[in-house]
Amino acid sequence: MKIKKNDLVLILKGKDKGKTGTIERVYRKENNLIISGKNIYKKNAKVSRKYPKGGIIDLPMPINISNVSIVCQACNKKTKIVVDRKDKKIERIKGESIQDAFKKAGLDGGIMGAVDY
Repeated sequence: MKIKKNDLVLILKGKDKGKTGTIERVYRKENNLIISGKNIYKKNAKVSRKYPKGGIIDLPMPINISNVSIVCQACNKKTKIVVDRKDKKIERIKGESIQDAFKKAGLDGGIMGAVDY
């Protein structure tokens, strides 16, 4: 999985479509993630030890990984990630060739998991 905590992502589907945010938590087995401040739902809570006052509580709900796209932090455009053999993440902007992405990152090697547009 190429997405990690604190990556900047763009939400592609759902009620927060078009908004960006940072990843707060990743659930690898379920292929879900929580984005800070996005996809918030309300829950009615009874009085308990966890919620001593009860009432309406805001909960961040997970979003499927297929519904987000990584954003380049330098240029704020949607990117795809290419992973080289040394497990370094290289951001590839749409329309940019794989070789240009490697040169920009200062690497000169083969690639694993690269997908052409």
